[in-house]
Amino acid sequence: MKTLTTGEIAKICDVNLRTVIRWIERGELKGFRLPGRGNNRVLVEDFVNFLEQHGMPIPPEFAPKNNCRVLVLDDEPAITRLISRILRSGGYEVDVATDGFQGGTKLLQNRPALITLDLSMPGLDGFQVLDFIRSTSEIRNTRVLVVSALSNSDLNRALELVRTLCCKSPFSIRS
Repeated sequence: MKTLTTGEIAKICDVNLRTVIRWIERGELKGFRLPGRGNNRVLVEDFVNFLEQHGMPIPPEFAPKNNCRVLVLDDEPAITRLISRILRSGGYEVDVATDGFQGGTKLLQNRPALITLDLSMPGLDGFQVLDFIRSTSEIRNTRVLVVSALSNSDLNRALELVRTLCCKSPFSIRS
């Protein structure tokens, strides 16, 4: 668990130390106090999220290392096999989840760069997964590709929830 001091963050962002402390106090930058002396520390991951949310450049030493992970979230085995095969042939690391709960767990554990998502699944459906992504800071910036046979109005609703791309199912694969 790598952390940064407020002084290190101030230097990286080229701001005054007090500015960083205010960001933490206002809850804009997630941090914690060390017992005893009360100095602030910020997890590197929280600092990177802060930079992304505020459109600030991410220093190369904190930039994600070529994340090629994709989570395929669909309850139909034929669809998951097809999408997985296509992605693996493109050099991606693929993980599969067959329901929304399992998908949410894998999202938090593996932090994929992309998730392919079916909107109509039993139990926790795709819309609830999109809500979860939007409300969870650690995975808020995950790109989502919706692959669904639902109506255009449902696809438009999905587009409004998070940064989402939609693909109408059934689809064809051309070489």
